[in-house]
Amino acid sequence: MEIYNIKKGNLELIKKNPFKLEKEIQSLVEDNVSNLFDLEFVSTEFSIGEYRLDTLCYDIENNCFVIIEYKKGNSYSVVDQGYSYLSVMLNNKAEFILEYNESNKKQLKRDDVDWSQSRVIFISQSFNSYQKNSVNFKDIPFELW
Repeated sequence: MEIYNIKKGNLELIKKNPFKLEKEIQSLVEDNVSNLFDLEFVSTEFSIGEYRLDTLCYDIENNCFVIIEYKKGNSYSVVDQGYSYLSVMLNNKAEFILEYNESNKKQLKRDDVDWSQSRVIFISQSFNSYQKNSVNFKDIPFELW
């Protein structure tokens, strides 16, 4: 889909400038996560066990954690990765609370978090039809952007 800018009543095509590296997308989103998703940034490259979460955020409105994962290609399964990350989160609640408390001035307690609202956001330049369809259920805790 083409994107245009309006200048003096005329449409001007905006030139696409693709990201070369996944890290470029990650830095842009992390620097603007409040504006883009209304989330509070917690940490980048948060490691827990064998997993490394690209971006960890907190949703103040819903009192839950949000994991953001960035994908350059589309040869992966968002469902397996999403559920693996949610499982790691739910089985390591204390580590997520500790990460939040160490990176913010506020102190969060385990009972302050509505763990059932936690979700994973996948950000990619494209998703294939299987990926799009895999999150096409009501109340699935994954979003594709």
